[in-house]
Amino acid sequence: MNLNLDLKEVANWFLGAPIRVLVILILSLILQKVASRAITRALSKVAEADFIPGEKTHVTRQRERARTAASVLNSSSKALIGLIAGAMILGELGVDLGPLVASAGVVGFAVGLGAQTIVRDVFSGIIMLIEDQYGVGDTVEVLEVKGVVETVGLRITTVRDRQGTLWYLRNGEILKVGNKSQKSRG
Repeated sequence: MNLNLDLKEVANWFLGAPIRVLVILILSLILQKVASRAITRALSKVAEADFIPGEKTHVTRQRERARTAASVLNSSSKALIGLIAGAMILGELGVDLGPLVASAGVVGFAVGLGAQTIVRDVFSGIIMLIEDQYGVGDTVEVLEVKGVVETVGLRITTVRDRQGTLWYLRNGEILKVGNKSQKSRG
């Protein structure tokens, strides 16, 4: 009789929590795909929009900035959806989330203190992209490096000098930039 009751409990548990976990995983994957597609579509429209009337010299740079923004937003949405899905799954498995949330605040504070340079680099990269200080293909002078910009990211900018050396420059360390490629906007 006890064996029969134990089998019923196991069957009820298996039909409950694992199925709900599977549904959470499927819904989170669908939500990630929808969010990624929406972000990509919206920012591709921004990339193709004609914000600056007249000569079409800034279109390539506008596309590059839109691609970078899309990449950041996609990564952020995936992280947020994954975090929420993970918490929901832990809740379904019977894990008490109260202590986990409390310790996450302390850990987040410690990581925040340790990641200040990364945050500074990313914020500097965002501001640099918004202000359109330089872009891929521009001839620049940054720190002690003179060369052509090969990639522009939120955290790192790469510049190849005349000798062929590829320099990786953290955006948070770039305090002044000389751009020989930009025409005056007046």
